[in-house]
Amino acid sequence: MTVERRLLSSGPALAWEVTLGPVCVLRHETPGLGVELTYDPAVPRYTITLTRPGGWPARRIFGLRFEGPRGNLITTDRQRIDGPGLTVEDRGFGNVLDGMQGNLRMVAVMGDGALSDIAAVPLEGAAPAVQLFRDCPPQAGA
Repeated sequence: MTVERRLLSSGPALAWEVTLGPVCVLRHETPGLGVELTYDPAVPRYTITLTRPGGWPARRIFGLRFEGPRGNLITTDRQRIDGPGLTVEDRGFGNVLDGMQGNLRMVAVMGDGALSDIAAVPLEGAAPAVQLFRDCPPQAGA
């Protein structure tokens, strides 16, 4: 059974949406950046896909910088760009989820040396949705 929950923030940002099922999904849209995280407990594998209208520049390094009381910078060279979407996958996303739950803003950065800001999303209202996503039920028998 799949259950969708919409969590509304009190500010101008749109809702963070959580879908719990065989593959759990956390989504959020802003005018300049769409965010979608998935977790497949059967594999296990997490993905994050960031979608922006202008697409993404081809750069060697991609990162997420979290701004706020638990600031952090996470980088990788394993991103995949497909049109307007940029995807990163891994077996663990603890740093990403911690950053989304404990900060005020998430900034996508890219570069070949120095990193430049590409797009940002406010994290207002994200913490309860991220917690639901973290609690994604494992597959029966897994």
